[in-house]
Amino acid sequence: MKKVVDDARLMIKVCDLYYNQNISQQQIADMLSLSRPTVSRLLSSAREQGIVEIRVSNLETIKHWELERQLKELYHLKDVVIVDSVPQREEVPEDAAARYLENTIKDDDIVGISMGATLYQVVNHIAKPAARRVTFVPLIGGMGQLRMELHSNNLAESLSRKFEGSFVPMQAPARVSSAAVRRKLMKEESIAAAIALGERINTAIVGIGYPSQDSAIKATGYFKEDEIESLIIKKAAGEICMQFYDIEGKTFVGQNDNNVIGMEIEKLRKVPTRIGIAYGTAKLRAIQGAIAGQYINVLVTDFDCARALMEERRR
Repeated sequence: MKKVVDDARLMIKVCDLYYNQNISQQQIADMLSLSRPTVSRLLSSAREQGIVEIRVSNLETIKHWELERQLKELYHLKDVVIVDSVPQREEVPEDAAARYLENTIKDDDIVGISMGATLYQVVNHIAKPAARRVTFVPLIGGMGQLRMELHSNNLAESLSRKFEGSFVPMQAPARVSSAAVRRKLMKEESIAAAIALGERINTAIVGIGYPSQDSAIKATGYFKEDEIESLIIKKAAGEICMQFYDIEGKTFVGQNDNNVIGMEIEKLRKVPTRIGIAYGTAKLRAIQGAIAGQYINVLVTDFDCARALMEERRR
């Protein structure tokens, strides 16, 4: 006996209703006195037999689609976003990262953010996010004396305004003078509240830095020139939230000597979506270490850096 799903005429009729007339599978089932699973099987059979061909159009408008796919697979990432490379760093179109955040952050999310010049530009490019009731929290102390626009409190507050949500500030500097000061501050009620909220985030947005005289950690006054030189000698590959790691993602012994106020970098691994944003081939090793340490599972970078990552992996 011929099965319903083998009926070519019925198959074509169902396909016409579904694809051309935009009628739902349940409505088609009701119209043709079929079960919804039968309608679904008819649609699947039509694709298998070549009656229907589904093609995604205009992939060429996403310039680096194939490279994004390859990097995602090679590095076992949740997602990759690649933007065009430009000669001058300040010209990088952070709006691509902004659009990604607008589409990724959902209603009622709790989002943590670190600090830095790149994140400052990304936040400024966010225009019309759809998510509501989003709470933002700094992942690192948000107070300082230099370049206040780069600090996490400012970024969290700016995001809360753009999303019409809320934010919890971390009323402490990102780095303090001693372990004793750090222990005392971490017990302060306002700081402890931000740290506790940080444990509940489902999305982390972090900049990826590396030891450099041009880095945000120096621009904000937290690290002096000789300290940065020392980190270079120790082969520090990169930093997230002012916590340093090597190219294998291993944090340094004596990491607490940094006396950083905020989330411990290892705890990032527990966050479902960990978005790292970094541009330029100078940050190649920093990105490699961040991926190896599983501190990020989403990468936003530029074409030159993405291509370098691909070449390094293939070696």
